[in-house]
Amino acid sequence: MQGAGAILLDAAGAVFSDDIQSRLWAVAAHMKTREGIAETVPGMNNLMIVFDPLLAAPDRVEQVLRDAWESVVPDAVGGRDVDIPVVYGGETGEDLAVLAAHAGLSVEDVVRRHSQAVYSVAAVGAMPGFVYLSGLDPQLAMPRRAVPRMKVEIGSVIIGGAQAGIMPCTAPSGWHIIGRTQVPLFDPLRDPPAACRPGDRIRFRAVEVKS
Repeated sequence: MQGAGAILLDAAGAVFSDDIQSRLWAVAAHMKTREGIAETVPGMNNLMIVFDPLLAAPDRVEQVLRDAWESVVPDAVGGRDVDIPVVYGGETGEDLAVLAAHAGLSVEDVVRRHSQAVYSVAAVGAMPGFVYLSGLDPQLAMPRRAVPRMKVEIGSVIIGGAQAGIMPCTAPSGWHIIGRTQVPLFDPLRDPPAACRPGDRIRFRAVEVKS
């Protein structure tokens, strides 16, 4: 998809793939080196290229992007290990029991499966510091709420579809809330402002499970 100063590459539609995500990261790094490219923004299975049309013709940028997609060598981003302590359930994890019933598991099994997985930050976006995490146990997947909540608190540990996430600020969301962390994901006065970046590996650590 092409605009006046940006091109969006949609690599796989709604089906997520770690291999495709690694290729997107490699393409993003390659495109940053090209003349006229102002910014590359990897998303889940997609990549936005922002360019200066006075320095790079849109058709030329699109062709370079297509060539890069075919020629780059996918390489996993050298990310960091990030520990996220979580209080599961209770008033700050109000959907934990609902998700357990949906999955046919006990609350304890949900917490164990959620906290034993190793997640990868596939993309950062939607809101400042928000992490889209791959690696969720498939049995914990649950469709998003039909009616989003208008206020999901900062630090909420959430599940939406087959993805896990953490709310970096208080905002509306249709994802299911299973716990909360005190780790700040975004601080505009910090350098860099976002605590996580694509390729980081996240582990959730159960501090407490409330009924």
